[in-house]
Amino acid sequence: MPRRAGPIQKRPIPNAKRVLAVASGKGGVGKSTVAVNLAYTLSTLRPPDSSARLRVGILDLDIFGPSIPTLMGLQNSEEPLLTSGGALVPLMNHGISTMSMGYLLPRSPDTDSSNDTPVVWRGLMVQKAVQQLLFDVDWRDSNGNGLDVLVVDMPPGTGDVPLTLGQLVVVDGAVIVSTPQDVALADVRKGIAMLRKVAVPITGIVLNQSHFVCPDCETRHYLYGPAEGFRTTAGRLAVPILAELPLVPGVSREGDRGVPYGLVASTPDGAGGNQWLEDMTGVARKIWDSFS
Repeated sequence: MPRRAGPIQKRPIPNAKRVLAVASGKGGVGKSTVAVNLAYTLSTLRPPDSSARLRVGILDLDIFGPSIPTLMGLQNSEEPLLTSGGALVPLMNHGISTMSMGYLLPRSPDTDSSNDTPVVWRGLMVQKAVQQLLFDVDWRDSNGNGLDVLVVDMPPGTGDVPLTLGQLVVVDGAVIVSTPQDVALADVRKGIAMLRKVAVPITGIVLNQSHFVCPDCETRHYLYGPAEGFRTTAGRLAVPILAELPLVPGVSREGDRGVPYGLVASTPDGAGGNQWLEDMTGVARKIWDSFS
């Protein structure tokens, strides 16, 4: 067998100044919801040296279970257009450019949506689709401006897709999302180890659904267990804790409507909702500062 000439050369994603991966070892921890809300919150920031807000996009790399079309309210949109050079044109909502495998799947005639269309592919087809989403999307706006930050919503686990991203793309940082349970934290450790093997810098870790804040007495209730195990894991791995987000019903409700929680004019979730918004803003600022 011929030997490879050398290590694979990583390259930047065209028209994206910085790439931030949002990952989790375990599925079902709210990673995509965090990714969407983080992308929106980043888009509200203004760098100190600029009067314009950040231009942010979100790339859904979960080939088998894309969530971004629903979370961004684009599940019934038309297929993306192509540029004259054959690149995909992102779909936009809430001021954020988006691309997802969900936009490219056949639609059900009953629902006019691809939500129920399964992807039944082997590894080589998946890798080809991932590379097209990474390098064949034109993230520029009508004025030719690229993105300041591209948020990449990763599939759970340590399979082909995270490995492909880590080996082929210059990634500026990664945010790991977990819930308090030991079964989620065990997979977090594996995910961080895999990202470090492919030299992806870990920006920090977010604990999702950390606690529920009673709307009447503002007492914290740790429904899924205390946060000590999460903090111990972060300390052992030397990974900064970015936030411990409370469990807020409105985050899920607005996600089903395709609306980032930060766009809700008045939160009915009381102290918990206000804390969630403050914590997410803090996460976005810490991430942007880490790029400086």
